[in-house]
Amino acid sequence: MKIEITSQKANLLLDRKELVFLMNHTDSGGTPPRYEVRERLAAALDSKIELVYIKKLITKTGTMIAVGEANVYETLDQARLLEPKHIIARNAKTSKEQKED
Repeated sequence: MKIEITSQKANLLLDRKELVFLMNHTDSGGTPPRYEVRERLAAALDSKIELVYIKKLITKTGTMIAVGEANVYETLDQARLLEPKHIIARNAKTSKEQKED
């Protein structure tokens, strides 16, 4: 999986970076889980995984390229305060992924 950040904007009011990225996932077969994308994105940005939240991840029809949007926060408290509960739940590890670790 290869991630390329296409747009990065600092939102000083909310104390976060807002990203748009392209992800080529030809080697993984299907669209990878959000948690895996989150890990890779955090590594690419030299950030902690707890501070990165994937808002949207859509694979383009007929391709193995996904377009995603993410927020990267400065602090964990700020992330918990601003991110909606359903986005936090979507970015959590699933029970299947927890068993693999």
